[in-house]
Amino acid sequence: MNKVNAGQVIDQSRFNLFHFLLIFWCFIIILVDGYDIVIYGSVIPSLIEEWGISPVTAGAIGSYTAAGTALGAVIFGLLADKLGRKKVILICTIMFSTFTPLAAFTDGPILFTIFRVIAGLGLGGVMPNVIALSTEYAPKRIRSAVVSFVFCGYSMGAIAAALFSKSILPVMGWKPIFWIAGIPLLLLPLIARSIPESANFLLAKGRETEVSKILKRVNPHLNLGNRISFETVIEKEKGFPLVKLFEKGRFRSTIMFWISCFCCFVLIYAMNTWLPKLMIQAGYSLSNSLVFVAMMNVGAILGTIVFGRLTDRWGFKKVMIPLYLFGAIALSAIGLTKNIVLAYILIGIIGAASVGVQNISNSFVSQYYPSSMRSTGIGAAMAFGRIGGIFAPTFVGVLLTMDLPAKMNFTVIAMAAVIGGIAVLFVQEEYASYKIGSDKVVDISQTKGKVV
Repeated sequence: MNKVNAGQVIDQSRFNLFHFLLIFWCFIIILVDGYDIVIYGSVIPSLIEEWGISPVTAGAIGSYTAAGTALGAVIFGLLADKLGRKKVILICTIMFSTFTPLAAFTDGPILFTIFRVIAGLGLGGVMPNVIALSTEYAPKRIRSAVVSFVFCGYSMGAIAAALFSKSILPVMGWKPIFWIAGIPLLLLPLIARSIPESANFLLAKGRETEVSKILKRVNPHLNLGNRISFETVIEKEKGFPLVKLFEKGRFRSTIMFWISCFCCFVLIYAMNTWLPKLMIQAGYSLSNSLVFVAMMNVGAILGTIVFGRLTDRWGFKKVMIPLYLFGAIALSAIGLTKNIVLAYILIGIIGAASVGVQNISNSFVSQYYPSSMRSTGIGAAMAFGRIGGIFAPTFVGVLLTMDLPAKMNFTVIAMAAVIGGIAVLFVQEEYASYKIGSDKVVDISQTKGKVV
């Protein structure tokens, strides 16, 4: 009987068409996630005028949507370990691709908010599972870079939302911007065909024939033979998955991941929801303010690609902590300058220190936990992070009603970056499932939490 370690086959594989299609469709799915978050911030000035709502109410709608994403991250993170990651990704894609366009057919804030919350459930559920699937199938030597690249889709979606809003809003109003989010429904058959199910999930269900077919796609030159059996790298730990996140030396790091994620989402939702309004308050036009949204996400993409690659060499903490601190400095400085070129640069740094850091953090968390609890670990961190997304829109809405100077508003928001950097500092990398900077997979359940 030929013994095959599926994890090693994947780790040692060469990048091919299988990896390209997986990364491409995961990228597209996350692109829509980013598009969905930013379109609301882009249309807030229009909704305030059309529906006669206050900034606090507009912020509350954003907070309710973020609450849906937090709940979705928990629910679908747990369901993925029972239904499979592929099924959950498809279900969530259907949800947000249906209810975001439906929100455009409403004529008031109540039904609009309900549809936004349902779409948020799908958006929150899809992200941790896309991260987990990308992490599982990426070759080990480029895993961090691959996962970080996939989440550049978020920033590309945000850029598309800002540019579409800039072009469409003055001519057709806000509703067509929401209709565009329904496009993934048309692509669903292609997504279902190209994305594989998790190999670890299939092995846990005894579906070894399907795993063999997937491994042949991962490595077309692999000769498995006629009689094979599979061994798993990390056996599934017994007990409630959420509790396991705090065992075997992981307690402090789990809490720090949650705090860091919370801070990142405060930055992301504060800026993506209110940046146009904040820049208008600072003296810029709506058109220029939407360009700032695009520039922020250009910075996020560059930060993710450049610094995401550096994590493979330097480790996550040495990259994430300086990025957080530079983001705090840039946020504090943005309200002090009237030079538009310098403002664009500072906004780009803020993008790298918010969305960029979160993309890198996704890769960090996905590699920190064993495969058996990866979806749960990512889902829990992002669910707690989404609480920051719930808090930020309403908080900034209240902040705007206080008529503080623009520089003061940005400085208050910058505190989230400082706290996030401190949280990452206290993560204990020695308890990670993967030894940082090594191709060796460490089963921490067999080493009592110590890296060997």
